[in-house]
Amino acid sequence: MRKDYRPYYIKRLDLTFREWYAQHFLKPQFRHLGKGCTFMKPWHVQVFGWPIDLGDFANVITTPDHRVRLTVWGRTQGEGFISIGKYCLICPGVRISAATEITIGDSCMMASSVYITDSDWHGIYDRLDYIGSSAPVRIGNNVWIGDSAIVCKGVRIGDNSIIGAGSVVPRDIPANSIVAGNPARVIRELDPDLPMRTRAEWFMDPEKLESDIIGIDKDMLKDNTFAGWLKSVFFPGKGN
Repeated sequence: MRKDYRPYYIKRLDLTFREWYAQHFLKPQFRHLGKGCTFMKPWHVQVFGWPIDLGDFANVITTPDHRVRLTVWGRTQGEGFISIGKYCLICPGVRISAATEITIGDSCMMASSVYITDSDWHGIYDRLDYIGSSAPVRIGNNVWIGDSAIVCKGVRIGDNSIIGAGSVVPRDIPANSIVAGNPARVIRELDPDLPMRTRAEWFMDPEKLESDIIGIDKDMLKDNTFAGWLKSVFFPGKGN
């Protein structure tokens, strides 16, 4: 639908159900799930293995055909972990797979279909080796990883860097860099002296942010009716 025809109270019921689902079904699968995390369609988030940490005010977006998958599969029991910092954005189709260690800093943004892995997931000569070569991945703060980019094992990405869409990153990326290509190369450097705003700033006053969003929703949906919403669902017109 191009327009949200739901009355505001229907949308609030939907949001309340999402929050309940995340707390009831997803939270037990994490070692740590931070406060203020939001999940769009949380039933399409798949968590495998342990331990996995997700920091405060993370925003996870999924669609039925682009699930978010977080996987820890170590060579031995207790080996491997994923740690994702505060204020991060995880878009549909993101996959993060760790056998050793994947650490992602605060305020990072991972666009659709990003893949981050610390392992080959099969030996080069021994294809029965289900891990293969593995080395920790460490991603700094405020890193933006573009659509369908791949971050490979052993990579370190410095603060504020941008990984272009479709890039394959097999080696370290310095801070304040824009990289693109396969293999990814630095195509531009950011000016570290210029002020940098991050997602953390958006959440500085979470109560005010929530109040503002509620106000916007109420204003946008104020003329919607239950009958009109049902009509848009079962008898959609052109443009619905």
